[in-house]
Amino acid sequence: MALQKPESPEEVSGDLLHFIARSPSTFHAVRGMKAALLYAGFREIREEDEWHIEKGGKYVVTRNGSALIAFSVPEEGGENFHVVAAHCDSPTFKIKENPEIKAGAYTKLNVEAYGGMIMSTWLDRPLSVAGRLIVRENGHLAEKLVAIDGTMLVIPSVAIHMDRNVNHKKDWNVQTDLLPLYGLSSGKTPFMDVIAASAKVKSEDILAHDLYLYSRVPGTIWGEEREFISSPKLDDLQCAFAAFRGYTMGKKEKTIAVYALFDNEEVGSETARGAGSPFLATVLTRLSLSLGNTYDQTMAMMARSFMISADNAHSIHPNHPEYADPVNQPVINGGIVIKYSARQSYATDAFSAAYFKDLCGKFDIPTQIFTNRSDNPGGSTLGNISSTKVSMPTVDIGLPMLAMHSSWETAGVKDTENLVHVICEFFA
Repeated sequence: MALQKPESPEEVSGDLLHFIARSPSTFHAVRGMKAALLYAGFREIREEDEWHIEKGGKYVVTRNGSALIAFSVPEEGGENFHVVAAHCDSPTFKIKENPEIKAGAYTKLNVEAYGGMIMSTWLDRPLSVAGRLIVRENGHLAEKLVAIDGTMLVIPSVAIHMDRNVNHKKDWNVQTDLLPLYGLSSGKTPFMDVIAASAKVKSEDILAHDLYLYSRVPGTIWGEEREFISSPKLDDLQCAFAAFRGYTMGKKEKTIAVYALFDNEEVGSETARGAGSPFLATVLTRLSLSLGNTYDQTMAMMARSFMISADNAHSIHPNHPEYADPVNQPVINGGIVIKYSARQSYATDAFSAAYFKDLCGKFDIPTQIFTNRSDNPGGSTLGNISSTKVSMPTVDIGLPMLAMHSSWETAGVKDTENLVHVICEFFA
């Protein structure tokens, strides 16, 4: 069976780069997706309100402004859930409260690491700031998103003449080595005044903030055959975007179709908006009960359901193939990666892998296998964490990439399109 492919792989990846450019923080990514869903006819509901879910309805709910769940209920059927999940956070630096540090001739910002990043890749890059402010407005608390559009900061390297070990193995200390340069100590404009002006608020009305650094280096499509895509935040905005596009393209006529976008995966997911929270379980239970199902029927629905957890995967490295498993070595543009782990870092088992392989095989979309080297356990992802809260068969998949957790990652143009079409068919 052949898929209809109205867009070329390069066009799809071009749209991905546009999405990443408009998502300098988790808050911006969620706001953009919510806006697209509302435009497509979804209705926004809030956790603090009573829900009245109807057959044929389409709904979206957010939590903390940084996590989102969308679902649609078919007119007929809908006796189980099809769920795709991804995450929208990436390793970066979070700006602390009272951020300015004056040190001699310079003013730096006080930051701490968010997630496990390749720290050296943040040096000598054009950086800026994005996130949210909580402000006092007309006697109430209001959220304001902010993204400084322009290079605002740089984390400068130490010259090789001053540090002869700069090209040797280096232990980075965020507090001493990686604080971004903001300006000269003689500067007249405080950092928070710049942030306030960008948000069109008064600095004295800012009560708190969640602000992060983001790379200003634009994404690009490149290679002899324009087969590669490089950009900040490909982990996991590549999967988040492809799954979202597939979700919106799918007919969603057979099952209750659910798209979940979580925050805080890079720091373990154990937060109120992470995959380790009850967010997804609560949403699925509330919508089922609102449709008139009993609790027992709801649990039976979950048991009949299926989840695809989409989080990018490692490709074999061109210079260091020894870091890969001797047999299972995914390559960029070689197909969607199914991830296995004996220690259950991934939720994939024989049934969920077979289900996903069969789905891909119906449309001639290739799959690959990833396992860690047996002497290098690697990391974990959404599927196994979410499964402890929502018990349904789950497969952990991803798109192969190089330099995961660098400020500049590389993946494949074809792989983005392949995931779009698999998710589209999942939501037939």
